[in-house]
Amino acid sequence: MSRIFIIEDDANLLYGLQACFSSEGFEVEISSGDEEIEDFLIWLKEGKCQYLILDLLLPKIDGFELIERIKGEDELADLPIFVFTDLSDEDSRNRSMELGADYYFIKNDFDVDEFSSKVIRIISNKQKFNKDE
Repeated sequence: MSRIFIIEDDANLLYGLQACFSSEGFEVEISSGDEEIEDFLIWLKEGKCQYLILDLLLPKIDGFELIERIKGEDELADLPIFVFTDLSDEDSRNRSMELGADYYFIKNDFDVDEFSSKVIRIISNKQKFNKDE
């Protein structure tokens, strides 16, 4: 079973995403982004999550900094990061990708079901590709 960690400060989105991924068989860890970066790094290492969905605008941490810190940790560097944010400008997208985010989605472009379906399709295709190698 795949484990996914969702960091999102909008409670409706957070619980909506949790429900979508749980119903598809994922083990889901969630956070509203109120913790410190060090706590997230520990949770990601201990939780053995295979995927991260990350909002960039969070109460206590800078999502860009979290991406950079994750990609700088040997244990976490390969963790696929799906950014799901309100930031629709090219600078935010480019910065996220340069720091190591794997996918960038703008919240206004998707509802929770569409976004989760797209992420699940990406994960499924990636798993299928890795089995074929």
